[in-house]
Amino acid sequence: MSYAPEGWLSSPNRGAFMTGRFSPAMNLARLFRDTLVLLVRARRQPGQVVEQMFIIGNKSVLFITVTIGFLGMISVFQVAVQVQKILPDFSMLGAAYLQMMIREFGPSITALMVATRVGSGIAAEIGSMVVTEQVDALRMCNAEPINYLIVPRFVASGVMMVCLTIYAILVAEISGMLTGLLMFQIHPLTFISLRLVVWQDVFSGLIKALACGLAVPVIAAQAGLEATGGSEGVGWATTRAVVNGSFAVVLLDFILSGLTFMLY
Repeated sequence: MSYAPEGWLSSPNRGAFMTGRFSPAMNLARLFRDTLVLLVRARRQPGQVVEQMFIIGNKSVLFITVTIGFLGMISVFQVAVQVQKILPDFSMLGAAYLQMMIREFGPSITALMVATRVGSGIAAEIGSMVVTEQVDALRMCNAEPINYLIVPRFVASGVMMVCLTIYAILVAEISGMLTGLLMFQIHPLTFISLRLVVWQDVFSGLIKALACGLAVPVIAAQAGLEATGGSEGVGWATTRAVVNGSFAVVLLDFILSGLTFMLY
């Protein structure tokens, strides 16, 4: 059974139907393209990127510390319990845990946290500017809204996501090491092991962090720019930014994991 309008395959409505279905993705692709073009060609006020780096990076440190710290403790505890039941040998636990954090959990969990905290803030701020016609005022003043609102966040998020990922891996390693020591008497040197970590793991983790860092602000900005109405429209834009940003993080993690696996 088809849910498309009757006769749409042979009518002029087919183009409109397909355009309507794919318009969000097309709008996102155009916004990403314009952001890259303005990143290279346009000038920005000094300090804009540094200010956004502080907002995106420094203000996310506590949130990421608590989240990734508890995740590290839970992961080590659950894995150690199972290993203790099957094969009471913890010699490879630390090496496998560090590889998992560098390759998968570190970048993906950090990106999800940033998409939740930063993405919602970007969508709310830009959405409020749209509904109060401040974006139109920027255009009347011959200022490009994308260059003024999105490009600084785009650059800052890409840089700080990599830094936050490295920091999150260190926090997870310390919390996991303390859990292993206190709960299972595992020597700390077991966790300071790079036996299973190869350069492909490091490359995969960093490229995932960078890709997610560049994607989250553009997705959140698109949700804010498409806000309509008043406060209700801003609320929907915020929700949309968090949902779409989180989905993009999971999708990018899947795609990049597959690509690095095929390449290496």
